[in-house]
Amino acid sequence: MESAPTASAPGMLDGVRVLDLGGIGPGPFATMMLADLGAEVIRLDPPTSTGQPMNPVLDRGKRSVTADFKTAEGIALAKAIAAGSDIVVEGFRPGAAERLGLGPDDLRALNPALVYGRITGYGQDGPKSQKAGHDLGYIASTGLLSQLGRADGPPQFPANLLGDFGGGGMLLVVGVLAGLTHARATGEGTVVDAAMVDGANLLYAMMHGFAAMGLWRHDARGRNLLDSGAPFYDVYPTADGRHLAIACIEPPFFAAFVRALDLEDDLPEPLGTLDHWNPQHWPALRALIAPAIAARTLAELDGLFAGVDACVEPVLTMAEAKRDEHNRARGLFATATDAAADAAGVDQPSPAPRFGGTGAPEPPRRAPQIGDDTAAVVAELSADRT
Repeated sequence: MESAPTASAPGMLDGVRVLDLGGIGPGPFATMMLADLGAEVIRLDPPTSTGQPMNPVLDRGKRSVTADFKTAEGIALAKAIAAGSDIVVEGFRPGAAERLGLGPDDLRALNPALVYGRITGYGQDGPKSQKAGHDLGYIASTGLLSQLGRADGPPQFPANLLGDFGGGGMLLVVGVLAGLTHARATGEGTVVDAAMVDGANLLYAMMHGFAAMGLWRHDARGRNLLDSGAPFYDVYPTADGRHLAIACIEPPFFAAFVRALDLEDDLPEPLGTLDHWNPQHWPALRALIAPAIAARTLAELDGLFAGVDACVEPVLTMAEAKRDEHNRARGLFATATDAAADAAGVDQPSPAPRFGGTGAPEPPRRAPQIGDDTAAVVAELSADRT
């Protein structure tokens, strides 16, 4: 089979073929990242009458092949593609792939160097491995959710970013690329068990280290340095109902922040001797900072801190973020295009990371319609057999 063109300008994974057995959320996110990096990703989709992509962003840059796993023909097609792939990704409940005849042993019998990536909520084993769930439950079960939010309210969660994507899809990418490196060195594939509970728990590693150093309390949500407890690392309302994010942790940034708001004379101790990390000072500092920000509009504060190195940013809406001068210069957001037809797609985050100082990455290719590439892939498989 010939590799299809990919979206990423650097093409770090050119020549790598990935079979995506379908699913929602973290698995497609992982294979989107692999496609962004230059891999050829073939996604198997169930036959559907709509033809629309499962997700117009997560499926960008991939090829779509329809395969009905309820038929012998669909299973045979999946196996034929896997036989020539470097990586397979699946997000079924543990045991489901085996029942289909598409488990690791089935596919690695055809391709011993295959890296088989599995993404689940609770992992391939353990008492909860067969339990249904979603991101919110996964981060709840690790203790991570109990650490998020303010002291005077319930735990708060950042959509489904921590379990599904930060602790799920991204960790799966790390795992399959590590497996690929091993396979290319030894000729031996592996199985990657990427559980969202494992990955979400790993994201909290620094705080476990802080706790061991006496710098963090797991039983004091909203009272620690980085969880809204510290008044110099928080989000404050402005006079016009907007919000300002401040993160002036280090002394030089804190000093610049205080001076910009003209608060130096009101500090509980002189700026040169004040230990602003000492929680005993936090109530007094918050009592100074909050009204100083609330008395000004976001535009006034943005102007006040222009050119001041104080780790302060306005909280932008998504529309404002797309217009932001720095974000535009970096090309943070892109519109997907079709390599052949140059057809406009949807606004979306640009591929990341970047390599070699090449600047903004090329816009990603649009997500295919379901089944767009079925005939081409089947023809390529037939050609490989002749």
